[in-house]
Parts: sequence; structure tokens; C-alpha cells
Amino acid sequence: MTPSMVAMDIKLELVIIPVTDVDRARDFYVDKIGFNLDHDHTVSEEIRFVQLTPPGSACSIAFGKGLTTAEPGTVKGLQAVVADADEVHAELVKRGAPVSEVEDQAWGRFVFFDDPDGNHWALQQIVRPS
Repeated sequence: MTPSMVAMDIKLELVIIPVTDVDRARDFYVDKIGFNLDHDHTVSEEIRFVQLTPPGSACSIAFGKGLTTAEPGTVKGLQAVVADADEVHAELVKRGAPVSEVEDQAWGRFVFFDDPDGNHWALQQIVRPS
């Protein structure tokens, strides 16, 4: 490390997801996908903050009222890692989540879903070459 460089940690801890209906999104992520509800706080008539965390994750998502100007459904490419794609697929189907079948790729096994607004997620089981 050169003298002008400083060692630092940069931890992604929150991703804002644009949604049209806050209650519908909260219920979807909690009931269908299994995220933990951390906060649901109305600050004022203009601001409501809902934060959820995927089980085992250090990064949370948030949505609500007055948090972003992004159009609902425009977040694409969110990806989380799971230990077993088949187990996650079975659990999500049992919960009634609209998920894809497990897809095998050279770089992993995937389950995909869209939230009610069309924000797109990939759940990846990392596959290591044997």
C-alpha cells in the first residue's frame, strides 16, 4: 500500500427498492420471500420507511414513501447467495412465491423472481468446480 492510500472497509448495508404499494411490497417480501421485517415507521405524511433483511444477510432493503424518485419496477439484477437452490426453491413455492424453476448455469444454480412491481431478483447457489 502506498503512503497516499488508506485502508478502508466499504460495506453495502441498504438498497432502496422503488415500489408502488408499500403494504403490498412489505407483505410480499415478508410472507412470500421470508425476509425479516426490521422497521415500518411512518415519519410524516410524506415519509414512511420500511426496512427488511433477508435471513442471514448483512445487507437490507428498504422501500416506502418519500425515499426515492426511481420508478417502481426498475431495479434489475439484485442477487443474493443461497446455500441450496433446490431447498430455497421448494420453500418459496410452499410460501406461494412466483419463482422460476432452478436453472443450472456453469457459474451457479439460480432461482429468479420478480416482486409485484417487477423489481427482479436472482438467488444464486455458487457451484465450485470439482
